[in-house]
Amino acid sequence: MSTKLKSNSLSFFESIIMGIAGSAPGFSIAVAIAGLLATAGAVSPNALLVFAVPMLGIAVAYKGLNVKMTNAGAAYEWTKSVFGGFFGYFSGWALLIAAMVFMVTGSVPLGTATIDLFDPSLASNVVLTTFIGALWFVGIGAVLIAGIELTSKIQVVMSSIELLILFGISIAAFLHTSASGAVTHFSWSWFGFNYAPGTFISSSLVVVFLYWGWDVTCNLAEETKIDTPNAAGQGGFLSIFVTIASFVAFTVAALMMFTLAESSGYSDNLIYHVAVAAGLGKAGGYAASLALILSSVATLETTMLQFSRTLFAMGRDRALPTFFALVHAKTVTPVRTMYLLLAVGLVMIFISSFMPSIATILGDSVSAIAVQVCYYYGLAGLVCAWVYRDSYKTSLWTFIHYAVYPLLSALALIGLGLYALSTFNMTVKIVGVGGLLIGIIFYRPSGYGTLVADIVAEE
Repeated sequence: MSTKLKSNSLSFFESIIMGIAGSAPGFSIAVAIAGLLATAGAVSPNALLVFAVPMLGIAVAYKGLNVKMTNAGAAYEWTKSVFGGFFGYFSGWALLIAAMVFMVTGSVPLGTATIDLFDPSLASNVVLTTFIGALWFVGIGAVLIAGIELTSKIQVVMSSIELLILFGISIAAFLHTSASGAVTHFSWSWFGFNYAPGTFISSSLVVVFLYWGWDVTCNLAEETKIDTPNAAGQGGFLSIFVTIASFVAFTVAALMMFTLAESSGYSDNLIYHVAVAAGLGKAGGYAASLALILSSVATLETTMLQFSRTLFAMGRDRALPTFFALVHAKTVTPVRTMYLLLAVGLVMIFISSFMPSIATILGDSVSAIAVQVCYYYGLAGLVCAWVYRDSYKTSLWTFIHYAVYPLLSALALIGLGLYALSTFNMTVKIVGVGGLLIGIIFYRPSGYGTLVADIVAEE
């Protein structure tokens, strides 16, 4: 065993695909856009564009920092290098908690979509859907343990099919509405700021969750080919534009094809309802279910990759037990991190089966994840601003691009997270805030002793 991941395994194109899969357009549209419509209402397209601005600012920060410091720990390593071990540790811990919570958020809809292919009437059965989601979860984990190259090839195939389905259904939807099939005619007011009182912040949290995940590309930077300069950083940045386009397209389509009350209630699979309403019939419904399955698998893969690489990097750096710092000799995969992920993930999925409804599981987990993401994305933005703080001496554009923009984006996200804390219900506070505080138990200022690999080498 060693502490080195398999280098030169992912191409620039594969990095972009990983970023798209991380944000999961199919999954996000299917299960989370309805929540945005219920929160932001008719101005949901505005929310998607407005809150994409700070998200792109953080993507710029990741791009700038990856050039300076390539590391599987990404945000953890960057924050530690600039602001010290304490803030670095909790940046990594926030990602680990967000990923853990997403094990439930991603697995449950996967179970729902699988059931939809056979008997949609059973899709509301929480126990059955969580059980099927757990089976998928274990299967995905097995693929990841097999190695990054196999994972990447599967990811490219799945995401390509998913994007083709989404593109086809969105085109069909707009053709249908243009042929006098619109319930509500298109309005530019949807892109305005007519938010109902008290909905702006809650809408922003949903959008933060929607865009989250593209940063997996930088967690895979050590395994990405170097033939394209900063492939990992560029891949994550470019992938966001694909997700922005798909989110806005389906949100506008939903506003045109359904009443607001109808569209905001389609949290089971909005893509399915759009496909059926566009006249695509059973074939469209099956394609929509397939898109949700493929996207759910893809985003679970990338989330598990983020978890395993971050935990691996923290173990290698002695911020967490060095037991996690070793990779398997054959697959060159940090398998010990995957074993922990599978064990804890299955426990959390089991606990979620006792919640009253699928909608409750999704709603609470979205908010809990968003506050974690605001924290560690915000720290990355602050780090980038600090690293490039003197760049104005050589280039004003570099200073604005890598210092000013990331700084403003970071402040917006951190402010959002802090304000949102006062609006959470008890479940979200326990998971979102409590999950972060639990990290104190495992924090060791002096680290976790001698690296396991050093001991193995000496033997």
